[in-house]
Amino acid sequence: MEIARVVATRSTCTRRQVGALLAQNRQILATGYNGVPRGLRHCDERGCLRAELGVPSGERHELCRGLHAEQNAIIQAAYHGIAIQGSELYCTHQPCVVCAKMLVNAGIAVIHFAGGYPDTLAAEVLSEAAVSLVPHAGRPSRPVGEG
Repeated sequence: MEIARVVATRSTCTRRQVGALLAQNRQILATGYNGVPRGLRHCDERGCLRAELGVPSGERHELCRGLHAEQNAIIQAAYHGIAIQGSELYCTHQPCVVCAKMLVNAGIAVIHFAGGYPDTLAAEVLSEAAVSLVPHAGRPSRPVGEG
């Protein structure tokens, strides 16, 4: 989980730094952190659309210029032609429902997470798909700006 926390430090999100990695047989396959697509100005430079609109955490995911860490880990694996079916995800936060659906379809078997996220539908989707959601007992992750 510590590697996912280090990956999260690459995030340029002004609200929450999230890191994720996909691993299989104790081998890291891909990593991801939350941030905007390649070539776009980062939110720490341009400003946060969600903050400007007063959108609460866990709602209206489409009103964000960035991608989530889990999405970027899946994309990085696809970009480099790395198979991730049956792998495990280690993430600094519990996935949202959008990421949960992507992880199910990508064939992720187990999700280890350190911090919570306000999205009960995500847990329902993962449970129904028989994807194990495993809380990490170590040091919890915090949103940006929280001590």
